[in-house]
Amino acid sequence: MVTLLLDSAQLEIVLSGAERAMAFHKGNVVIDRTTISKVQLTDDAWTWLRGVPSPGTHLRGVIAMGTWRSSAGDDFAIIRRRRASVVIDLDGHPDYQRVILTTRNGLELVQALQLEVDAEPADVVTLATGTIPVLPEPSAQKKPRARKPKPATTS
Repeated sequence: MVTLLLDSAQLEIVLSGAERAMAFHKGNVVIDRTTISKVQLTDDAWTWLRGVPSPGTHLRGVIAMGTWRSSAGDDFAIIRRRRASVVIDLDGHPDYQRVILTTRNGLELVQALQLEVDAEPADVVTLATGTIPVLPEPSAQKKPRARKPKPATTS
């Protein structure tokens, strides 16, 4: 999953090595905050995908990563399965008109974009909630009951 870093001037989408390879993208995607015109949350990012991957990786319904070219302009997508996503419309960005990301931190991104933030980049979850979320510890798994040994029978 991508990491979203936000400071007072820009939003940075930090890609892992695998995401960079599958998106055919050399570095992180940097978006000037002044170019963000609209941010929308969606349950199905596939409906927002337009055009063809060029360059990019696409397995229908499974994964879409990379630049997508269409007559409306270029989009950048990191989509995994049918998970919660965020669609960021851009106005005046030199490379993309839209960014579509599968992330469970979409609501935190929307909240963080409304805040005045420091010049130092910070994770959007930290900005929106003030804390870093921690996954709950797995519940104790049930151990199989020990079986009583059967008495030996003699014939």
